[in-house]
Formats: sequence, C-alpha cells, structure tokens
Amino acid sequence: MVEKINTPFDAMGEERLHQLVDAFYSRVGEHPDLAPIFPSDLTETARKQKQFLTQYLGGPSLYTEEHGHPMLRARHMHFPITMTRAKAWLSCMSEAMDEIRLEGPFREDFFARLGLTAQHMVNTPENDEMKGDNK
Repeated sequence: MVEKINTPFDAMGEERLHQLVDAFYSRVGEHPDLAPIFPSDLTETARKQKQFLTQYLGGPSLYTEEHGHPMLRARHMHFPITMTRAKAWLSCMSEAMDEIRLEGPFREDFFARLGLTAQHMVNTPENDEMKGDNK
C-alpha cells in the first residue's frame, strides 16, 4: 500500500495560502520600494502567485500547467530587483504571515525557503537607480 506523503501545501491548505497571498499583496502595493515595479492592479499577479506557491509547497502544478516552467529568475529579469527590494519583499511576506498567524516550524521553514528564493532573484546592484515603473 502506498501512503500519501503530506506536503507543506497539505499542512497549510489552499484557503490559508490564499489568505497569505492576499495579505502579502495588500502590503506590496503600498510599499515604496516595491510598488514601482508592480502593476497598480495586483489581481492577476496575486492569482499567479497563488498558483506558484501552491506548486512550490508541493501542491498541484497549477502554475506550470497554465504558464509553463516557472523560470523565476528569467521571468523577473526585466524588473530591477535589488537587495533592498528583496528584503522589502520578505518583510511584506513576514508581516502577511503575522497577519494570518502562520507560526512555528512550518513558518520558519517556509520563510527560510522564500529567503533563498528572494536572494536568488536579485539582479541589480544596489547603487543602480531603482527604476521600473510598471504601472
């Protein structure tokens, strides 16, 4: 008999993941370092993030099924992502995790993985002008 392996997605659940993403983007849209590189309407961005994080946490491959391989760095290369912006992104995520009361070892592991991803996304030196008005 094959046992189902519980994934981080199973532990968190779809509803809670969606709450996290919604809380996160409510902050991103207001953040002075992040808002310039995001669209003014974050509806589609949040939808894609929900798909991606579902897959990232071991749930169904929703993102890949609709958009192909995530290729995160390549898909974000045209946005100037500095270490300041990566830290701001993580700060918004941490605050969103606080808002939905995501706690304990799951949060620590998830946030650590996101920290590695954010660092990997940095593609612009800090001393370059922080351009990128995508509105």
